[in-house]
Amino acid sequence: MQMEQTTSGRGAEGGTREFLTFFLGGEEYGMDILKVQEIRGYDAVTRIANAPDFLKGVINLRGVIVPIVDMRIKFRLGEVVYDEFTVVIIMNVLGRVVGMVVDAVSDVVELAPEQIKPAPELGSTLDSRYITGLGTQNGQMLILIDIEKLLSSSEMQLMDDAA
Repeated sequence: MQMEQTTSGRGAEGGTREFLTFFLGGEEYGMDILKVQEIRGYDAVTRIANAPDFLKGVINLRGVIVPIVDMRIKFRLGEVVYDEFTVVIIMNVLGRVVGMVVDAVSDVVELAPEQIKPAPELGSTLDSRYITGLGTQNGQMLILIDIEKLLSSSEMQLMDDAA
């Protein structure tokens, strides 16, 4: 009997999910680690004529043309400064490779289902339909985002046109 309880406890641990945490406009966000391909420092991009401001341009990443989106511009988070902490998270989203510029990457955290609360319906810099929940760890709040919803199909179409 004791053995079964221990086993079921391990099964509950299997419900944990890993999130890459990053900073954007002073807030800490988390995204599913399984979407992340790599993390790079910010480099110069090739600008695309008539692209929206948040689409910084494209880079050639080992033969793959990758659109680079700056979420700080998209969400109007004040003056955008590129410094040594600015990074690009290269992701696989909906079968495409996309780069997302953020202020800094923090950590990889593991959250159990009980550490994730539903997102409140409040006004936010980030449209609440992109927020999957709020994670809590060691008293810290983490805004969990659905990167596939965030990079909506209409915006992905824009990036396809650019690439």
